Amino acid sequence: MKGAILAIAATLLVGSITPFVNAEGVPAWVKNNAGWWADGTISETEFVSGVQHLIKEGILKVPPTTISDEKTHQSIPIWVKNNAGWWADGTITDGEFLNGIQHLIKIGIVNVPISENSPSQEESSSSSELVALEAELDKCAEIVTAYKRIDCEKPIKKAITLHTYKMTAEKFDVGPITYYWPGVSSEGNEFYITPTGQPILSIRMLAENISPETTAINCTSPQICAYDVWDGEKAFKYSGMDFTSGQIVLNPGDSREFNILFGPNIGYGGTEFEYDSSKDYFFRINEDFGTASIPLNLEQ
Repeated sequence: MKGAILAIAATLLVGSITPFVNAEGVPAWVKNNAGWWADGTISETEFVSGVQHLIKEGILKVPPTTISDEKTHQSIPIWVKNNAGWWADGTITDGEFLNGIQHLIKIGIVNVPISENSPSQEESSSSSELVALEAELDKCAEIVTAYKRIDCEKPIKKAITLHTYKMTAEKFDVGPITYYWPGVSSEGNEFYITPTGQPILSIRMLAENISPETTAINCTSPQICAYDVWDGEKAFKYSGMDFTSGQIVLNPGDSREFNILFGPNIGYGGTEFEYDSSKDYFFRINEDFGTASIPLNLEQ
């Protein structure tokens, strides 16, 4: 009966037990279940099932544990059961009790399924990298001299920007440059039609030089620009961009965001951007070192 209570409590009392977690992170009421198992009130199977449920729900937090290739125990070692009883009556610490649970996981008695929503090793590593970069940026804030603080912050902010693009954007490899674009609904990217009927398309992406050579991306005027929008019949030239002196020079390993706006015709070989919901639009890259067509998926 108490075995059933264990599973029900794990499911229904999550919200209410959180404030009663002790110093080492194990809810105090879990001791009841350990004590019931130690005195024989519930079976070994019920205890294991309950522990697995508690771990899965995040109520009982156990450090990452490597599963042994050699599962030598067919049942729970007596010392683990003793530990449960001693922990229930306060003789040993939470850490010592969790050591026993880790042992059960290691020898395969307690199976902890990986949640479909759990972050992958790659995502966890990425998150740790971002935390480290943000910690470095916080240290820069301690620098009193303004120009030294800016010099400290600049490369870290660039690294954070690149990291964010790599985690959120689709990438397109074009020769020595990798382009990252997070989509038309992301920050700096939007598509709308003004009250006068003029379609406006803003594109922001990031270019990273992955080659060992210095490379430049080029756009000197609407007429002479390696970037445009194509609807299958017509090429639309930009209305505005932020290429310095017509190009962005990237040293090996360097990266830079750039912005291009399509809208009214500003002359100089430009065009007015037009939108037809029946057509598919592509942002085209036509550099000397390579080409690409990126689907824009515009909807109004």
